[in-house]
Amino acid sequence: MNLCILKGNAGQDPEIYTFEGGGKAARFSVATTERGYTTKDGKEVPERTYFHNIVVRQSGLAGVVEKYVKKGTPVLVSGYYGYRDFEDKDGNKRRIYELFCDRLELCGGKKEQEDDDLPPDDDKTPDWLR
Repeated sequence: MNLCILKGNAGQDPEIYTFEGGGKAARFSVATTERGYTTKDGKEVPERTYFHNIVVRQSGLAGVVEKYVKKGTPVLVSGYYGYRDFEDKDGNKRRIYELFCDRLELCGGKKEQEDDDLPPDDDKTPDWLR
């Protein structure tokens, strides 16, 4: 099973791609932090932050990302990890690992917003967006 769940903060403003037919996709990073600690023998291990590449292919979810996710936004994302190979501008072979997101939850507290900015709260609204 390939399932990954990350909770962290958006590391950058998302890049939004709009296709000719109106569909959307999004790409951004999520920063997670491993807390520092001190071992029994007194050695201090510093805190470490990891940046994860997130790809959203579902048009509706990419629209949510476009509207609500900005650098620093606390999010919980889940999906599967994959990779793709490519050549950089110098012709070197590279590999990038990405989490292909199929679920996203906004974890921040409620900000004072206009009611028009909030997603509709009706039977069609997914539970994870309420």
